[in-house]
Amino acid sequence: MFTGIIEAVGKIKQININADGARLTIDTQSLDMSDVQLGDSIATNGICLTVVAFDQSSFTADVSNETLARTGFGDYSVNQIVNLEKAMLPTTRFGGHIVSGHVDAVASIKSIEPTGNSIDYWIKMPEEIAPYIAEKGSITIDGVSLTVNTVADDSFRLTIVPHTTEKTVISHYQVGTEVNIEVDVMARYIERLLTKKNTTVASSNVTEALLKESGFIK
Repeated sequence: MFTGIIEAVGKIKQININADGARLTIDTQSLDMSDVQLGDSIATNGICLTVVAFDQSSFTADVSNETLARTGFGDYSVNQIVNLEKAMLPTTRFGGHIVSGHVDAVASIKSIEPTGNSIDYWIKMPEEIAPYIAEKGSITIDGVSLTVNTVADDSFRLTIVPHTTEKTVISHYQVGTEVNIEVDVMARYIERLLTKKNTTVASSNVTEALLKESGFIK
């Protein structure tokens, strides 16, 4: 589990893609590796990867064909920069939102528009995830926890403040750049609760009326 607050920007040091998937080594740059152990999870551009080898300045992970097919990893190459976040601890300050590291779709930057000291990024919205994106809701872009400010027919707008731009790979985005998207996990579970029709499952006290009353849906 992650929070979407990026700890460092790293760089792909080695990547080997073959028929079985991929193995890559990440140069972790300023990421503190002192408490990392084998089997730990590190979100890399929003993708939860398991550490299979590491030293004080890098880690190695295996990537499945499923991940290559559903994320931007299939197009990554050596020297690609990536956002890094270690899995959260029970004592971690929860500055973002619940991020699982499971990417739902790949989308592209539609436009980039400066606004004051910030920058508006319009992201083309893949049809399959459109129902889960809500104005003022949370979304994860390349592992960064962000707020959706506007939702249009086929896109949504993010307003990025200077600190976030400087500390993440967002500073390298251009029109057409592809990004990994993870929708708010709560939206997925709410949909499941409201649409499940299997009568073999025990009935639940969670109703649409209860969800509305609790503020989960409008």
